Amino acid sequence: MNKKVDVLVIGAGPAGIISAVTARKYYPEKKIAVMKSINKGVIPCGIPYMFASLKDPEENKLGNAALEKNNIDVIVDEAVKIDRAEKTVSTEKENIYGYDKLILATGSEPITPPIKGIDTKGVYKIYKDMIYLKKLIEETKKAKNVLILGGGFIGVELADEISKIKGLNVYLVEMLPEILANSFDSEFSKIAEETLKLSGVKVLTNTRVEEVIGGEQIEKVLFSDGTTIAVDTIIIGTGGIPNSKIASDAELNIGRGRGIWVDEYMRTIDQDIFAVGDCAAKRDFYTHKEAPVMLASTATAEARIAGANLYKLKVVRENKGTIEIYSTCIDGKALGSAGLTENTAKKEGFEIVTGNSEAVDKHPPTLPGASKIKVKLIFSKNSGIILGGQVAGGISCGEIINLIGVAIQKRMSFAELETLQMATHPLLTSAPTVYPIVLAAQDASSKM
Repeated sequence: MNKKVDVLVIGAGPAGIISAVTARKYYPEKKIAVMKSINKGVIPCGIPYMFASLKDPEENKLGNAALEKNNIDVIVDEAVKIDRAEKTVSTEKENIYGYDKLILATGSEPITPPIKGIDTKGVYKIYKDMIYLKKLIEETKKAKNVLILGGGFIGVELADEISKIKGLNVYLVEMLPEILANSFDSEFSKIAEETLKLSGVKVLTNTRVEEVIGGEQIEKVLFSDGTTIAVDTIIIGTGGIPNSKIASDAELNIGRGRGIWVDEYMRTIDQDIFAVGDCAAKRDFYTHKEAPVMLASTATAEARIAGANLYKLKVVRENKGTIEIYSTCIDGKALGSAGLTENTAKKEGFEIVTGNSEAVDKHPPTLPGASKIKVKLIFSKNSGIILGGQVAGGISCGEIINLIGVAIQKRMSFAELETLQMATHPLLTSAPTVYPIVLAAQDASSKM
């Protein structure tokens, strides 16, 4: 079957959906279609919570409602080849789709670490496929000993969630000295580790799995120090790599990290092909070096840029790089990070000064549900411009890190943050006299 559309989006994750919906907003007359290879997808960020917090894994399904509401066609098929000269996409079902504009939102693939026996039955990757994940959840609940491989955000959130299943021993294994080490400085990584341990997770840092041992089914793992532990299930949470093969085969430029090269408006070297989300290369906000960032929030921001500017640069809203902004929640303890950590800033050669503060997120602090918040801000010593920030504490940290993210994007100085005007309320925020971002900026100011 041959079919022609004006805008074809390959991929129906958050980046693909938002690209299509944004295109519909700016180009209402265009025929738009989204192609997805999996019939029943899931909300990526909600995957860990399918194991225990949600009553039914189906509650985390990623449906087509937004696409249907916006009169966007949905094609269930897998793209296998792009012909740039003919401006067509060939599919697994031997269909051919013509396009005027093509958006690649093909996502990422799970990383498989080079471990002997990693293909043994009982070892699972994280795929964004409802049927696959329901099987994984079912098998996990039957197990006695579950090992999560990787102490980044995926691994930490999986370990925290799976620890809520009664009768399970949960191990989290990380080869680096600390968990979440790429996003937080040591004092915040320790908060995360201690919180996990209080939930019953056995956190093994500075530990490398050398071999998965078993016959037809996994039995145990061998660590680099020669010790072994019995394991029924291993879940690989070591991150992903861009799914860019179809772009590479079409001779689009690919970065060192396998992401598709794009300009500030998410255009590839082919002006009629855009790339957004995990499959697109990211550049660091400060250095413009390639950055391995895969976040739905970043993906949807890129999608809005691409969708708005498909035919003309209607919205001057450039992608100036990612600030690598993250948040997570471990057993009720929220942590967030944006921009450079103290460690990464020093490695990049920035001369910095840090500001720290602690405050309670309600006032008076005796109010029910009050939590202590810890904030750390990193500034350029010479210019006073904010470079990064971290926060840990109660649920309000989720929005505090977003405020820090805005400050970074707008290149605010410690002086501007020190005089920040904010809304406060006893039940909602810290007291205006001890607002933690202001206190941290003042602490940095005193060191300038």
